Amino acid sequence: MSEISLFNDRLQHFHVNGVDIATRVGGTGPALLLMHGHPQSHAMWHKLWGRLTNRYTCVAIDLRGYGDSGMPADEPAGHEAFSKRTMAVDAVEVMRCIGYETFGVLAHDRGARVAHRLALDHAERIERMMLLDIAPTLDMYEGTTRGFAQAYYHWFWLIQPAPFPEQLIGSDPAFYLRSVMGGRHAGLAPFTGHAMAEYERCARHPHWAHAICEDYRAAATIDLEHDRADRGQGNRVDCPLRVLWGGKGVVGRYFDVLDLWRRQASQVDGRALDCGHYIAEEAPDALWAEIEAFWPSDA
Repeated sequence: MSEISLFNDRLQHFHVNGVDIATRVGGTGPALLLMHGHPQSHAMWHKLWGRLTNRYTCVAIDLRGYGDSGMPADEPAGHEAFSKRTMAVDAVEVMRCIGYETFGVLAHDRGARVAHRLALDHAERIERMMLLDIAPTLDMYEGTTRGFAQAYYHWFWLIQPAPFPEQLIGSDPAFYLRSVMGGRHAGLAPFTGHAMAEYERCARHPHWAHAICEDYRAAATIDLEHDRADRGQGNRVDCPLRVLWGGKGVVGRYFDVLDLWRRQASQVDGRALDCGHYIAEEAPDALWAEIEAFWPSDA
């Protein structure tokens, strides 16, 4: 399955932490790590890529198991292979391969959860961080209501024991992807035909259904253990942090996003944008304005 080109910069692969991580590098200037969400790939940044790479050296990765990234050869018990701690190491190692020991982070959804763990476990590497449309995972699970569970049903379905969700998703991965993405505020309208074709191509990888399920299983188990341990020790995000969320999305409807992040970070601000969940594709101009204000090009 050939990649559908949305970028001028070529796709590279780095073997780190036991997996091949698909990576797109472009631009010049301060280093900026970009991480995508579910059920997408790094292609979600395509509407901003030209502006970003005119100002920053951008490193956009596919999370392990997503996009064109690989799966680990062995999966230890307890979903550790997809813990956000493990996935954060993937990101650190890719950045080190490219030559960056410190960098900024721009991340959406699942990638933002990896970024949160990255800022806790590797605080010395993160210069500043912008997270899109999440509240802390532990707070979202512990604050679940019927309304949230209905809107984010996939959080509770994907964590069911294998191979139940994998079998159903794998029978028609494009249908699953379009149902999840099209079921949000703006439907499928924000996604270009080329981007949707790329997301569907990646969803047809044989390991994709299992990978996304393991990502969510880890989030509901080992990731919560790590988060509780950090809170018990008083660990917080210390780098400058900006959180943005879709004003027409689910997260801001059911959670006080800024208040929850202020409890977990020492330097945080943020606001809702006039869009739903897929900020980078629904509201790229508004997001770019936030990026420019938060990340001076000489940062």
